[in-house]
Amino acid sequence: MDTPIGRELGDFLRSRRARIQPEEVGLPGHGRRRVPGLRREEVAQLAGVSVDYYIRLEQGRGPSVSDAVLDAVGRVLRLDDTEQEYLRRVARPAAGRAAARRAPAGGAAPQQVRPGLRLLLDTLDRAPAFVLGRRMDVLAWNDLGDAVVGFSRMAPEDRNMPRQVFLDPRARELYPDWAAVAAETVAHLRLDAGQHPHDAQLTTLVGELSLRSEDFRRLWADHQVREKSYGVKRLHHPVVGELELPYETLAVPGEAGQLLVVYTAKPGSQTAERLQLLASWAATPAL
Repeated sequence: MDTPIGRELGDFLRSRRARIQPEEVGLPGHGRRRVPGLRREEVAQLAGVSVDYYIRLEQGRGPSVSDAVLDAVGRVLRLDDTEQEYLRRVARPAAGRAAARRAPAGGAAPQQVRPGLRLLLDTLDRAPAFVLGRRMDVLAWNDLGDAVVGFSRMAPEDRNMPRQVFLDPRARELYPDWAAVAAETVAHLRLDAGQHPHDAQLTTLVGELSLRSEDFRRLWADHQVREKSYGVKRLHHPVVGELELPYETLAVPGEAGQLLVVYTAKPGSQTAERLQLLASWAATPAL
């Protein structure tokens, strides 16, 4: 596939090879090297496969590869659990092609949030919360989540976290740790790309961001793959100022690809007080 997501298997393996020095895996590091990190023949040797087999794997033209081989390559390249699962997916794209052939002729159906989940969002009146779908599209939010991030003020086509982070000029003010947020966003989007390598809308999104953002191009080329299951996000809100918000990301049962993101604040903290103020401000009718 000659697309921004195509050739992903080879690009990913080369990027993982480049970050490991020969000395780290017990190989001599002396001598001139044209590229950083491990050579393909060294990975093959350490993984216990032939050089030709590994080259064909990296070029994406080999036969269906076994779990044992992928596990061996993953151990050599020191992949974590998320990266290992990503490798399995991009090394076996047949399922993705079959799903793409089964897709409706008019394109993917619009993503829907079931009524019970919307009701759950509304009951979280003290915690900013929203639902992410495929490609990190923002599908729904509660009032406090809107007050914090401003989803309702975005055009519908812009309600997408990568677009907000890289294309909205206000994002660098909203996120004091913008560089870290940008890297996490790209790493999660690449995880989605590995799970759905033949998604035309995802290919379009990656292409658009690559054309319009040099930062996105650089981070996408780094081939980092990460889940965003929990952490702490700092925001600078234009009304209440600095917010330090731990977050939890929960998979929505029965809805593949949907994630419930909930921000919290330590009781009695300055952030909790500012969220309460923000909730009152958001509830005040505009004059």
